[in-house]
Amino acid sequence: MKQSILGSISPAAFLESYWQKKPLLIRNAIPDFQSPLSADELAGLALEEEVESRIVLEKGLEQTDGPWQLKRGPFTETDFSNLPPSHWTLLVQAVDHWVPEVHSLLDYFDFLPSWRLEDIMISYATDGGSVGPHYDHFDVFLIQAEGKRRWQVGPVYDASSPRLEETELHILSEFEVVEDYVLEPGDMLYLPPGVGHHGAAEGECMTISVGFRAPSHREILMQFTDFIADQLPESLRYSDPDQTLPAHKGEIDETALDRLQAILKEHIEDRALLSEWFGEMMTQPKHEQPVEETYQDWAELKAEAEGIDLLTNEGSRLAFKQKSAQQESLMLFVDGESYECKTEATRNLALKLCESACLEAKHWSSIKEEEAQKLIMELINMGSIYPDFEEDFEE
Repeated sequence: MKQSILGSISPAAFLESYWQKKPLLIRNAIPDFQSPLSADELAGLALEEEVESRIVLEKGLEQTDGPWQLKRGPFTETDFSNLPPSHWTLLVQAVDHWVPEVHSLLDYFDFLPSWRLEDIMISYATDGGSVGPHYDHFDVFLIQAEGKRRWQVGPVYDASSPRLEETELHILSEFEVVEDYVLEPGDMLYLPPGVGHHGAAEGECMTISVGFRAPSHREILMQFTDFIADQLPESLRYSDPDQTLPAHKGEIDETALDRLQAILKEHIEDRALLSEWFGEMMTQPKHEQPVEETYQDWAELKAEAEGIDLLTNEGSRLAFKQKSAQQESLMLFVDGESYECKTEATRNLALKLCESACLEAKHWSSIKEEEAQKLIMELINMGSIYPDFEEDFEE
């Protein structure tokens, strides 16, 4: 069992006093912390086509370049060799999807719903490297992995706050320093949405950023109404059997608006549709999951993977929602798909999958219930879980 990353603060106290309220610095949040990967390994990931990466330079490489240049990967070794000796930062997104040791850091954040987690970004910066003063729309925990980084924390900013022009980076042109910290390996800084911050490397350093998924109200409205609309037949139309003689033939009266609001409320207030859409949206993976091997039937899976644990893909997302107070049915959401679990065996399987990244061989291989077997097969064939053949080989 891992030590709490919140130090002497209890998870309940953190949620009550700090979460989405105010910043928090925790010294030695992870004692004796060792970075799960090196700067060279991080740069290696940035060479890969499927990995999202960026380089931010405070000064452009060419004389004609303006300040704060943003370059997007994948990069080449030549790209790295042409960089200046200082004042640049490499950022690699979703490292937890590619490196199991990075993914395991998410265990420290089990005091928050797992479906709220977005990904773990890791940055490497040369001396003075920075992405400029800015704010994020989501919560972030900043863990210092290697070296030192100075963090200046400011007040809350929003879309009306002035930004630098002539750069696609969202850098604040006016930044007030409220707190000033230097973080060393194992230290952690929590920042709520909107809080301005500016981090600059003191020498070479690496920083781990644990970010959280927070859809905008615009996304929620657009995506949910699209989800509803896709399920409605064309035969459902605006109707007005209670129409009376209009005072003016061109007037849209209050009664017409009442009818429209009733239509909207009928569909938007459908909790079953809302939970289905929300579960699918919040478990959408950032990347398509690789499928190592598919199986046609349960007997084939047992024959090939007998005694092998099943692991959740590091890039997969899982959540569940009880469909009734009696808990007789449960909806499991995996990588943007939903599965209704009607039997007790399948419900237990769904809960175990959501709670643990490992489904032990003795558990899954003893399942006799057909619906639960079918669920395991589907999740393997879509790449959300996979047999840990590598671990068996190492043994």
